[in-house]
Amino acid sequence: MTFLDIGRLALIVAAPTLLGATVLYAPRCCAYLAERWRARQPEEPAPVGPPIQQLATDLRRLLRLHGELTASAHLAMRAHRLWAVEAAISVRAVEAARALGVPHPEPQPPATLNRTELGSVLRDLAEAGLVLPAKVGPFIGDGRY
Repeated sequence: MTFLDIGRLALIVAAPTLLGATVLYAPRCCAYLAERWRARQPEEPAPVGPPIQQLATDLRRLLRLHGELTASAHLAMRAHRLWAVEAAISVRAVEAARALGVPHPEPQPPATLNRTELGSVLRDLAEAGLVLPAKVGPFIGDGRY
């Protein structure tokens, strides 16, 4: 028996084990290599929130709704609705401020700004170029943001 015959015999004996190991470990190796490849690639910037056009549209709609509620409903009936609309305005204003890079206070745990802070953020957003209604709600004295 020559050295070549011994090598063939060893290959015949080891082939099923090598084939089984390949079937078991190849997917893990490929996944590891793919993850390493992805980690080396630079990440593309992804938007943080909704588009600024959608934020502006929502803010205008909510500000109009706030003005309508303030002007029409009875005080007892409108209090809860006004609070909900002001909370929604606050959330959208903070999102728009983040999107435009406008400095703004971070909302406290109820996740809403008080009226003074909200008026300030809306005024800063208007100065940054976001088109908002000229007169809606009593956020600041002259009704302008």
